Amino acid sequence: MSHRFDRPGRTPRRLFGACLLALAATPLAFAQTPASRAATAWPTKPVKILVGFPGGSTPDVAARILADGLARSLGQTVLVENRPGASGNIAADQVAKATDDHTFGLVINGNLSSAKLLNPKLPFDPAKDFSFLSLVAGAPLVLVTQPDKPSGADFFLAARNAGAKWNYGSVGIGSVGHLGMELLKSRAGNFGATHVPYQGNPAVIKALLTDEVQMSLIPPGLALPQINAGKLKAVGLTTGRSTLAPGIPPLADAGVRGYDLDVFVALVGPAKLSPAARTRMAAEASAVARSSEMRQRFFNAGWAPVGGSPEALRTRVRNETSLLGGIIMMRGIKLQ
Repeated sequence: MSHRFDRPGRTPRRLFGACLLALAATPLAFAQTPASRAATAWPTKPVKILVGFPGGSTPDVAARILADGLARSLGQTVLVENRPGASGNIAADQVAKATDDHTFGLVINGNLSSAKLLNPKLPFDPAKDFSFLSLVAGAPLVLVTQPDKPSGADFFLAARNAGAKWNYGSVGIGSVGHLGMELLKSRAGNFGATHVPYQGNPAVIKALLTDEVQMSLIPPGLALPQINAGKLKAVGLTTGRSTLAPGIPPLADAGVRGYDLDVFVALVGPAKLSPAARTRMAAEASAVARSSEMRQRFFNAGWAPVGGSPEALRTRVRNETSLLGGIIMMRGIKLQ
């Protein structure tokens, strides 16, 4: 009598072999844990990336490049929403309080490293209220001045001799341009230039062109057109040499030692982000930043793509918080 599992034309030996193959495959099915199954299922709806700056700003452009890459790798719509205000802290606070497991934020380093130091009443704590996912991209700043000012080390000698007669511009109190210049003052002989805040880099550049301020730290994408037109002069970069600003030497060449500062954008989520969302978004964001296609798009937008692990981002923020915190305390800087 034939076995009830037998099929016409199938011998018991063939059936035995099929059973062995089925048993061999069984551990693979059990090896998929609930967490890995959840990671495969996420995201289940469109993903939002909040940006705390207006459309067309450098953080906004970086967010949209990242969103394009993430939409492909996640197989889901990725929306960029602008929530400008308070130097990006309004959007950052909304990310920290998000509960839908699909809301993230592209933030600048100031939101993560100096915001709480400048304003202890900030409604979120970057160290506690965010899931750190990936550094996305960075860029040096260019110290610029008027063409008739001295170059190299002589510039800082002239700045020291000018005392408080010279001014410098930034996009606001607590901005990287503000804190970076105060750090530079401490590393380049404590020259006495006075801070003048403006509403945006275009206003800073206008003040430079009219000699209302004598120096500023501005992004290469905004500095190079003015430098190439002969309207402004580059003193140096706040980092080592950079392909974003070819031909411009680092400030170290002008005798400024122990100075290395850049602007960066990073992807974060709320602290209560699910493990599935945290793990996948961290990996995908880093991969997008490092992909050859997106690298060129970031570069064209004035950013050097970076990528990296959540741990690397957290370490970067910790180190910068310590550095800028010292300047904030030393200078007694507070948001007015």
